[in-house]
This record gives sequence, structure tokens and C-alpha cells, in this order.
Amino acid sequence: MNIISAAIQGIVQGLTEFLPISSSGHLLLTQHILGQQQDNLFFNVMLHVGTLISVMLVYYKTIFDLIIAFFSLIKDVFTGKFNFSKLDGNKRMVLMLIISLVPLFLVFLPLPEPTKNIKGFAEILSNDKNIILVGICLIITSFLLTLGVKVSREKSSKHLLKLKKNNIMVSHEKKEYNIIDAIYVGITQFISVIFPGISRSGSTLSVSLMRGINRQKAIDFSFILGIPAVIAASLLEIKEVFESDSAMATIDISGIIVGILFSAVVGFLSIKLFKWILFKDRTDIFIIYTLAVGILSVTIGIIEICKGTNILMI
Repeated sequence: MNIISAAIQGIVQGLTEFLPISSSGHLLLTQHILGQQQDNLFFNVMLHVGTLISVMLVYYKTIFDLIIAFFSLIKDVFTGKFNFSKLDGNKRMVLMLIISLVPLFLVFLPLPEPTKNIKGFAEILSNDKNIILVGICLIITSFLLTLGVKVSREKSSKHLLKLKKNNIMVSHEKKEYNIIDAIYVGITQFISVIFPGISRSGSTLSVSLMRGINRQKAIDFSFILGIPAVIAASLLEIKEVFESDSAMATIDISGIIVGILFSAVVGFLSIKLFKWILFKDRTDIFIIYTLAVGILSVTIGIIEICKGTNILMI
């Protein structure tokens, strides 16, 4: 891997991690075009560390408040003061985040060889050189975004009509997650982790919108939910790399540093961009884009199978 390749992948990761178009899918497509045949799992995880840095920079104040709320929540549990109905905003969000993270433990669910568990199955899918699966998953992402935006707009228009008749101006959207909302979001995130091409941010955001959550709250919850998931995945992968002599020998430190820097900077900018697009209600662009790229990927994948060669490789 050269520096230019690392920079390109860092840019792709930073741009697609927070826009609802699937970073894992686009990273695989980029590596397919660049003709990289080696196992890039560790490098991919490091790129996620770069975007982790960017989201922590954007949400540093919220993260700090949630950490304080987390320890306060633990104190309430052990001192018998815990009361679900009286939780403040930060404590409630901490609890909902914990509930949403529970389904991720299913990645260690035992499976027959050679995958051993769902984590191994996901790695096999991520290393698949054929891009048909990525294309199908991008089409699914487009469908989920369409559903989320459609339901959100319908609820909004019906509620506004009702409010106008009664001369009342109150938001129809929920500003807090409940347990059912958190479970749905958690299951959706679990599915997006397994299948490259299903956008984590896009799918979790869509589910939140379908559940009637406020758009700003939904996007903040989705981004913050990704922080512990990325940290856990990074620690597990780093552990595996340091335990493998062959993996250690193939690590390109300069490429990793360049990739992390580019993914962090571009990731920071893409968070700001997505918030602006969501505020302006212009998410249709992502629906069209993921559908187009998905169909194109499936088509090219089928052609490559027929020809027996990578027709995109630079």
C-alpha cells in the first residue's frame, strides 16, 4: 500500500462513515478499484479510528456530559435511587445507548467452521473480492432511507395539518428514545456491521425516523452510538494483530498514519455537511446515490464473473 492509496481510502472512509451511504461498502469498492488483494481488515479498522477521532471532536461536550451521567447512573443503581420514570435527559440517553449496544454482542454467537462466529462471517463478507453483495446492500440502504424519509415526512405533514386546524404549534416528533426505539436501532446497527454496504448511520437514522424521533436527536444518537462500537472493534482487531507475527510484518505504519489523518479531517467535515443536509431536508440525494451505485456495482460484479477479471482495477 502506497501513501496515495492510503490517502484515497482515508478520504473515502471519512466522507462515507457519516453520510448515509456506507463506509464499509465504499471502502470495499475503493479497494476493488485499486486492485488491493491483501487482507485490509486492520487498515480498515484504523480508518475507523480516524473517523472516531472526528466524531469525538464534534461531540466532545455531549460525550463528557454522558460520561458524567453514566457514573451518576451507576451510583443511583447501587444506592437504590434509580427511578426510570424520573431519569434526566443525559441519564436516559446513556441507558438507551447501552440497550442499543446489546445486540452487538451477537457478533460472537458461535457458528460452525470456518467462520467460528458471526464476527468471522462478517470478516469473510468484508474480504469478498466480488462487489455484487456490496451492490445489493447499497440498494437495501437506499430502500431503508426512502422508507425512513417517507414515514417522517408523512407524519410531519399530517401533524402540521392537524395543528393548523387547532391553531396549535407543537412538534410531532419525539425528543427522547424509549426502550423499544433503542432495541430497534441496536438490531439495525448489528445487521449493518455484518453486511458491507448497509450504512450504519443511514439505517439507524432511518429506523429512528420511522419511530418518530426528532431528526437532530436521531442523528446525534446514531453518531454517538457508533463510538463504543468502533472502540470495541478496534481493540479486538489490534489484539489479534499483535498476536499474529505475520500480521505484524505486513503493517505499513506510514500508510496507517496517513489514512487516519485523512479519515479524521474529512470525517469532521462530513458530519457538518450531513447535519446541514438533514436540516434542509435534502436526504433524497443519498437515496438516489446509493440506489445508482448499488445497481452499478451489481451490474459490474456480474460482468466480472462472466469475464473472470476485475474490469475496474486501475
